[in-house]
Amino acid sequence: MVAVTEEIEFQGHIIDSSILPKALDTIIDMKGSFEILRLDVGKKKKDESYCRILVRGPSKLFAELENQGALLPRTEVKTRAAPRDGVLPDNFYGTTPHPTRVFLKGRWREVKDIEMDCIIVIDKGKPVCRRQGIVRKGDRIVTGFAGVKVEPPQRSRSPANIFGFMSSTVSPEKPVNAMIKDLAREMKKIHDRNGSIIHVMGTAMAHTGADKALQDLIGLGYVQALFTGNGFAVMDVEKQLFGTTLGMDGRTGRVLMSGYKSHLIAINEIRKAGSIRKAVDKGVLKSGVLFDCVTKKIPFVIGGSLRDDGPLPDTISDVMRAQDEMRTFVRKADMCIICASMLHGIAVGNMLPSRVKTIAVDINPYVVTRLQDRGTTHALGLVTDPAIMLPRLVREIQFLESGIPE
Repeated sequence: MVAVTEEIEFQGHIIDSSILPKALDTIIDMKGSFEILRLDVGKKKKDESYCRILVRGPSKLFAELENQGALLPRTEVKTRAAPRDGVLPDNFYGTTPHPTRVFLKGRWREVKDIEMDCIIVIDKGKPVCRRQGIVRKGDRIVTGFAGVKVEPPQRSRSPANIFGFMSSTVSPEKPVNAMIKDLAREMKKIHDRNGSIIHVMGTAMAHTGADKALQDLIGLGYVQALFTGNGFAVMDVEKQLFGTTLGMDGRTGRVLMSGYKSHLIAINEIRKAGSIRKAVDKGVLKSGVLFDCVTKKIPFVIGGSLRDDGPLPDTISDVMRAQDEMRTFVRKADMCIICASMLHGIAVGNMLPSRVKTIAVDINPYVVTRLQDRGTTHALGLVTDPAIMLPRLVREIQFLESGIPE
């Protein structure tokens, strides 16, 4: 294997954000060597640090360092044409969720719509992030790591910031009530500047009655998009028609006689109407989360899966098409709240740029860990019952909206 020698640079809050120590560990782990040529450490909290390092090692080492934020010598980005639809050239560049630029025609240009595990296409002279499945023959695909610069977000300097850096410890012993108060403040900041908050909801939210709190958030203007699966959507409809979820009475918790059939009837009623929106217009669906989304013009995406009954006519069974529909809202998101939904949560997490504040809530610590550790630098994991957490969150937001001083 041919060794490469390059001078690389790091700049910013590279010490307290652990960027520099991680880079040095990477060099050693990948059988490289280094010499620190210059190190200027910031003297005050707001001061940035700078480090210039001479590195020798395999070419793949520099690709990894570049993904960690290293500044490599300015070199025009390299591209190759896609040989066929959906096929990438060898040595294609794979994206991270962090802000990324490419050195194109003598200057750094930001890559649009960045997300992890995709590629960069130079489209009409502009770098754009795209998933592999929509690449077409002849598209100019960025290859290698030369001329690519990744900018990992760095640790917040505010001691009041509740979002951990890269990954905070997940534990049921965290002060959940205090964190809910802080989360409500963060959400109000986003709301007050007309930002976007996406909610990803699992079926447990309908089973446990937490859907009422979600409706309250919709009414308060704290939901700009809803992502869910066919299961939650069907339960939401069934609950409005029969007061049950999968035949279980919402008041007594008992499974009613012949209740197993209720969700199928719910699906059938929406199918007869033609869609959820048409069911609302025709008076078939008169309340519920999806009713509120329709009447308040909140977009929702229902992504399908192999286990779906029906499905509802609004359920997008083509998962790639469901992904692309979600992307239209993900790109505008400032915050994403994931409650009791591991599979949809991970799917959405993979699409989120690292700048988006992400909250993962589940009673199972394993689920929270999986959802939180998706590459975001602004992640909050709460190991608690979402059915208890969401109503508390609503109360905190209502208190903030009242304007009463704390």
